[in-house]
Amino acid sequence: MSPFARKLLPSTGALAAFDAVARSGSFTAAAEALSLTQSAVSRQVALLEAQLGTPLFARTSRSVTLTEAGRAYAAAIGPALSEIRRVTLQMMTKRHADTLELAILPTFGTRWLMPRIPRFVADHPGITLNFATRIGQFDFAREGLDAAIHIGRPDWPGAECRFLMGETVAPVCSPDFLEAHPISGASDLLGLPLFHMASRPGAWSGWFGAAGLGQASEEGMRFEQFSLVSQAAMAGLGVALMPLFLIERELSSGRLVIAHPHVVESPSAYYLVAPSFERGGAALSAFSDWIVGEARAA
Repeated sequence: MSPFARKLLPSTGALAAFDAVARSGSFTAAAEALSLTQSAVSRQVALLEAQLGTPLFARTSRSVTLTEAGRAYAAAIGPALSEIRRVTLQMMTKRHADTLELAILPTFGTRWLMPRIPRFVADHPGITLNFATRIGQFDFAREGLDAAIHIGRPDWPGAECRFLMGETVAPVCSPDFLEAHPISGASDLLGLPLFHMASRPGAWSGWFGAAGLGQASEEGMRFEQFSLVSQAAMAGLGVALMPLFLIERELSSGRLVIAHPHVVESPSAYYLVAPSFERGGAALSAFSDWIVGEARAA
């Protein structure tokens, strides 16, 4: 490669630093994301600016913003960096074709997936599954994960989604809470403490709307995991809108009861998500076929 050609290839460290600052609008946030010091990120960006011969950021004492040249450069290299991450993930997956790095939702993982995993292990003894807990969307390449169980819509940017199952939800509470707060109609719940899930914004409004009532208040306790919601409901603190298949044990034991018989199909659904199922390797292909089959059987 000629010296001139080398000048046209900035270091990956400089590009990663620039991309992180451009995305976050902060040298501090970029440093945290890259596990570097702020001064190291600043040096990498300064080297890139010197190589390009133009400032990429306008810096003030309070903020950092992209210059016109910086915006154009970020728009151009963003897809290239994403492609590098995708191809790198693909090569890593191929090299470790017998291993699958899977992100799972905490309650779905413990209540639905783990009891079924022995069947997958028995059918695919040569595949090793590694599990990580994640809530919400993330960068597969950056996290080093091959696939994820996702709740919501099939709208994961830069990834493919395979439908697993929907969910039916109903309001539940403890028997003591229901005895202390008799519920004869859906409108009675409007005056009770309602629990909200971070991953299900507007869930109660959807339930009340399906019951022919107005929107619910967004006030009340907010949780990230269904296990905590169910614990709060069993403690008699209020009413939770829960997927019924995740609380079968609590309902059968009587620790939770249906507060009102109106059940609705949740707008959210469960998906298996991966950057590419076609290029994901043998382990992903085997797991995808298996879990889709399990979901259909369930």
